[in-house]
Amino acid sequence: MLLYLLFWASLFLLITNGERGFYGNQYGEWNDSQLQPTIQKLMKGYNRYLRPNFNQGPVEIGMSLDIASIDAISEINMDYTATIFLRQRWQDSRLIFPGNESLSLDGRLVSLLWIPDTFIPDSKRSFLHDVTVENRLIRIFSNGTVLYALRITATIACNMDLTKYPMDRQECTLQLESWGYNLQDVVFYWTRGNDSVKGLDTLRLAQYSVESHYTTVSEAVYETGFYPKLVLHFALRRNVLFFILETYVPSTLLVVLSWVSFWISQSSVPARTCIGVTTVLTMTTLMMGARTSLPNANCFIKAIDVYLGICFTFIFGALLEYACAHFCTMQHQTIVDVQRELLKEFEESNGTSHLVNSMSPKKIQTEDSTRQETPEQSVACEGDEAVDTKQEKGCGLSSVKQMSHRAASMMSVENPHNIDRHSRTLFPMAFLLVNIFYWLYYLLF
Repeated sequence: MLLYLLFWASLFLLITNGERGFYGNQYGEWNDSQLQPTIQKLMKGYNRYLRPNFNQGPVEIGMSLDIASIDAISEINMDYTATIFLRQRWQDSRLIFPGNESLSLDGRLVSLLWIPDTFIPDSKRSFLHDVTVENRLIRIFSNGTVLYALRITATIACNMDLTKYPMDRQECTLQLESWGYNLQDVVFYWTRGNDSVKGLDTLRLAQYSVESHYTTVSEAVYETGFYPKLVLHFALRRNVLFFILETYVPSTLLVVLSWVSFWISQSSVPARTCIGVTTVLTMTTLMMGARTSLPNANCFIKAIDVYLGICFTFIFGALLEYACAHFCTMQHQTIVDVQRELLKEFEESNGTSHLVNSMSPKKIQTEDSTRQETPEQSVACEGDEAVDTKQEKGCGLSSVKQMSHRAASMMSVENPHNIDRHSRTLFPMAFLLVNIFYWLYYLLF
């Protein structure tokens, strides 16, 4: 009976210890027997809740970056998404061990060590890669130096000035700060200055090219104190060739197409009207299509908006030019017809006046009179009252003709075809000058 009780007691203790070991490993509770002999000695008495050099000055933390990729740059949200390798180095005197070798530990052992609380203040979304395991690296050197590296993908805010879009140059930043430790606790520095950042020179982006980059060291000021801060500045230059082929060239060709109407006769009303209306509608469609691919930032008047507005103005101006030319042609034709009618009536009234003057007796002139009168004056001033009435009618028609000539010279163009002739030169020259000013302003200033 005693042996039977001892057997069941031993079996119970064996099962209990096995379950405790299983759940301990599952939740990351490390025992001394599960660590390497060197790690076992290093972890003995180690407090991961206290930073190195506690009460002995700040910890100096060196950082370096490797930019693996910049996946997307969004002008609408004003941010960019980048995948980076962040490497941090610091010295912890509690981890010094004899020898010249280094220990590469499993990334899951990071929970046993003190690590900096570095964060990206401008980050909107970020995550740590975990395929197939969390992408962490822990390496301890014999002098107590700890290398901690991890792979992060973050969406970071970047304030953009889009007034020169698509000939713009954007300067974005990547900032690293300490969340809880101020300058009295930790100090950040770049391990190799500007050479601490790798990968930007070899990046290939869809719309941008990396123009330059540099690093700075500063401090972040908050209500809770002063915190260490590292900043990476990099400039992005947009590739304008894509926009030239997609937007600038089609809009310019539409403007040139609208000038074809200047060489078409003004009597061809359907042809010229069709060209003008078609180019206006096509330009409107092009502007709407370009707007869908542009950033929805209503506070910015972008360079491409200015150019599309210029092209639309010239195309609409060509349509208005034909309207003015056609109106002047019709007005000139109407004035010519009126003048012909007035001239016909004037000739008829002059013929009647001469007929009456030939049938009426003339007054006797004095001998000492030396005044000579022209036939026109005699028509206007000689004769009896009936003849004077006819002459006054002829003089009234003459004055109407003179007034019509003056009105025609002031309100109409003598030759409406000169409008098209001058437009063939003025429109291209004006468009060329506007283009020169536009490109010089947005490329050089």
